[in-house]
Amino acid sequence: MTATAKKSDSKWNLDPVQKAMGQLGWWHILVCAVVFPLKFPVAWHQMGIIFLGAAMNYTCSSNSSLDRCSSECTSWNYDTSVFSSTIVSEWNLVCEKANLVNLSQTIFMFGILVGGVLFGSLADKFGRRPPLVIAVIIQLISGVATAYIPWFWGFVVLRFITAVATGGTMVTSFVLVMEIIGPKWRELFSVLYQIPFNLGHLTLAGFAYFLRDWHHLQFGLSIFSLLLVSYYWLVPESPRYLFTSGNTEKAVQLLETAAKRNNLPTENIRSDIEQYAKTKTHGGVAKGNLLDLFRTPNMRAKTLFMCFNWFVCGLAFFGVAQYIGHSGGDIYTNVAIGAALELPGTLICIYMMKAYGRKKTLITSNTLTGLTMLAIAFVPSTVTWLNVGLASIGLVGMSISFPTVYLYAGELFPTVVRNVGIGTASMIARIGSMIAPFVAGMGVISHWLPPMIFGITPLIGAFFVFFLPETQGHPLPETIEDGENFGKRNRQSNGVENGKH
Repeated sequence: MTATAKKSDSKWNLDPVQKAMGQLGWWHILVCAVVFPLKFPVAWHQMGIIFLGAAMNYTCSSNSSLDRCSSECTSWNYDTSVFSSTIVSEWNLVCEKANLVNLSQTIFMFGILVGGVLFGSLADKFGRRPPLVIAVIIQLISGVATAYIPWFWGFVVLRFITAVATGGTMVTSFVLVMEIIGPKWRELFSVLYQIPFNLGHLTLAGFAYFLRDWHHLQFGLSIFSLLLVSYYWLVPESPRYLFTSGNTEKAVQLLETAAKRNNLPTENIRSDIEQYAKTKTHGGVAKGNLLDLFRTPNMRAKTLFMCFNWFVCGLAFFGVAQYIGHSGGDIYTNVAIGAALELPGTLICIYMMKAYGRKKTLITSNTLTGLTMLAIAFVPSTVTWLNVGLASIGLVGMSISFPTVYLYAGELFPTVVRNVGIGTASMIARIGSMIAPFVAGMGVISHWLPPMIFGITPLIGAFFVFFLPETQGHPLPETIEDGENFGKRNRQSNGVENGKH
């Protein structure tokens, strides 16, 4: 390690595990290059309903002049000029059954929630790698099977299983990446981790354009996971998990491999880790629980305000993405434009969080989404290009907000309740994403209703952020007492805390 690197690392007060493998090197980059592509199927499966369940024009097959939803009409003819088939035409999800499409997506998002909780627990018990590999295999099998299931409720069940597995890949991969990347680079990599999701959303429109039968599209989106089965051989266990679980020998072996790849010294790794293991067996800070987030007034307020902003991200990000698919015009172009604008939004997020802090970034991005979506309520539904353009800008705002709340929450919650805090906030976000399909579908009731809801909620979220402390440049709170006191002094002396310190 060079003198410059040592000087740089010293200010981060790295533990021996991080010192051994370094903050960032070729080993870290190779692991991330292997893991990051799993975000492609995460995007495809979560956003796929835009095309799998797309509405198709239809008439009553017995009499085209008959009211297509009258009791006399029992079968329908579908316009196949845009899609050769969707689940709507497959199972006649029209008239009183039309909401079953939204229900299937809500159940899917519930599966993401279940998968995050289930595989998060498995990852804590068995390590990051085994649950990740299992989740990828389940995602492959259930995803491919979904393409051939002949019953609607079978489709829903298999999609739910796929969602559980997808939620599992998300939580295990993110934890693995954050556990190997040094603190100097975590801010950057927490955002870079989202970019394959943006690219997945963008390529979804291309897949759907060429695969216009929903069976073929579902198969095409699912078979990619076959490549991810290689994780069994390519993805290492988290050395930090190996150490904390008491498997010091394997941790040392993996750290030595990482150090060699990163051109770092290896001769002191074993002695440093063994000595560190002895110090960790003496005492330690007791872990907190969910109730600790709500016991004290300042911690309770910060938890509620942060969780609401996660709800906003879940509702508005997935809701606006689906709303764009309902906006008329060419669905492939609309989705591609919205997805293409997500990528610069995510990249801008890196600069904004570093230059302006987490607080101002989240206020700005939420306000951007809120104002652009509210503007749609005053635009005639026939002006498709303006509706899609404004909604796409709103999606840019959410593509900034989502990575921001991930990092913001991680720095706001104290160490003793950080996992349970982020886990709770993530569950709240999934509740928002479960509601999103029904809000996006309210356009059949009134044109202005979905954009009004997608506009007001981010603005409320932005207002709540004013009451949160800036976390950039501050040491992470460790105990519940630290969390309660963090930000309190500034509010007492200045009213609402604002800006960086």
